[in-house]
Amino acid sequence: MKKENMLFLLLATITVFCIMIIGVAIAERSILIAALAVLGIIIAMGLGFSLRKKERESREI
Repeated sequence: MKKENMLFLLLATITVFCIMIIGVAIAERSILIAALAVLGIIIAMGLGFSLRKKERESREI
């Protein structure tokens, strides 16, 4: 597997983990944990989308 694909796999795994943490936060009735998990999702997905865009732009040139 290429290095770039491993990075995207890691980001996807982090995102899925944060989604699972939201379920735990709901069960524990913890707004703080849920907020941190949502922040983690936003950061991981934003980083993944920006890296994908940079990769696509570098291939076009």
